[in-house]
Amino acid sequence: MKRNNLYWQIPLLVLLIAGTFYIARERRNEAEAERTAEQQNDPAAQAEATGFFHDDGVIFGTFYKITYQATANLKDSIEAELQKVDAEFSMFNEQSTVAAINRGDTAVARSDMFREVYELALEVNADTDGAFDISVAPLVNAWGFGFKHEQMPTPQQVDSLLKIRNQMDFSAIAKGYGCDVVARLLESRGIRNFMVEIGGEVVTRGHNPRHDAWRIGVTKPTDDSLAIDGELQTVLSVSDMAMATSGNYRNFYYKGGRKYAHTIDPRTGYPVQHEMLSATVLGPTCAVADAYATSFMVLGLNGAKAVLDRHPELMGYFIYTDQNGQLAVWHSPRLASLLPE
Repeated sequence: MKRNNLYWQIPLLVLLIAGTFYIARERRNEAEAERTAEQQNDPAAQAEATGFFHDDGVIFGTFYKITYQATANLKDSIEAELQKVDAEFSMFNEQSTVAAINRGDTAVARSDMFREVYELALEVNADTDGAFDISVAPLVNAWGFGFKHEQMPTPQQVDSLLKIRNQMDFSAIAKGYGCDVVARLLESRGIRNFMVEIGGEVVTRGHNPRHDAWRIGVTKPTDDSLAIDGELQTVLSVSDMAMATSGNYRNFYYKGGRKYAHTIDPRTGYPVQHEMLSATVLGPTCAVADAYATSFMVLGLNGAKAVLDRHPELMGYFIYTDQNGQLAVWHSPRLASLLPE
């Protein structure tokens, strides 16, 4: 009798075990579905699930943000590379190579990194007829955009400073170069999907955490000295290229009813006064894009177009003031594929 009862209990026990497994499996599926939904609505959660890391900090007197897909966090290595660039070119670091040179230390050693950027600066200077010039530091200071907040210089002072040129300022190329250095580090570790951004200059490779092209905004050039507006003119889909923007809409002041922006024409010694408000350049390296973006702010719309005609590896997105005083946009024809549909 007991044996017969046992026979009846075995199927019930099997059904109970199977039911338990079924319920556990359904709960796991529900939990997985919930996590997937959360990741779709939460970029940070999605990035973590797909192996993306997000690092940020301060360098060169500005902020950096780096997103990359890897098996381990590389923030220590990234910051070590950034500190190398800072030690060479930072105007905010009194111990940097450029700071020592500007103090008159002729014995300071020039590293391979320093020579690489210095030679690139000379190349862009020659290619733009002097529109890009790292020896513009005394003029930047004289107009109140450097470390010295002096009064507006007299014409005689400007003429004198144009002849001296005894200081260097790499701020128009160092951020872009810093992006390149970090990109090289990530690529040397076999990382294929990343975005490096330092103070608005960007290098991208591969895809973002959503498996799309990296989307980089171009800020609308409205007067915003506190950088609190941030309204975007457009968003570009950028992969496997570098991008840099220069503009006169944040660092400026008014005196005598006239606006003076921080872009100094190295050829005249005076702040630029023309229609160009913002120049975005896309190219193979961020140092190159950074230098040409600054050059184009000096050259103006037509001058910038002429340079682009000689450089098929570069693309430009320019925001300027038209004849009616309204914002207008010109961009390289090839850049159309990067714009929103």
